[in-house]
Amino acid sequence: MVGEGFTLKELECADIVELATNSFQEAGVRERIAYLEGEMRKCPQVEIPPKHYFAKGLYAREITIPKGTLLTGKIHKTEHLNIISKGDISVLTEDGPKRVQAPFTMVSRPGTKRVGYAHEETVWTTIHATTETDLEKLEADLIATDYEAFDLLGAKESQPCLG
Repeated sequence: MVGEGFTLKELECADIVELATNSFQEAGVRERIAYLEGEMRKCPQVEIPPKHYFAKGLYAREITIPKGTLLTGKIHKTEHLNIISKGDISVLTEDGPKRVQAPFTMVSRPGTKRVGYAHEETVWTTIHATTETDLEKLEADLIATDYEAFDLLGAKESQPCLG
């Protein structure tokens, strides 16, 4: 969950999340999340600046999500840890909707994109195994620009080396 969000009244948020969860039943969750993100981009945005931490072989990105904020995360290329150290947030992923409260830790699979609604101010930290410390390189190494780019990455990795 990084930096894309806007603040709504709870009722409006519930309507939008219900639309994304229950609408166009034939569509997959990826399509629902993409649709919801498109609708969210039409609204005033909230800045959610990340804090960056580095330790030997680790990079952590922490955000504080204001209460009442609906946001989307980025598509991560690698498996990583997520820690909710403060707050209460509802999250929609390809695994379905889930409400989590701090303290909460989970392993995130590659390719996961989330939509979240913060019922209370929430602190969310993503932790990646890497020795890279350049933020631009980290973004390129860890984040897929969209699902198509992520799917192409998987296709490249599964092709045998013939040379």
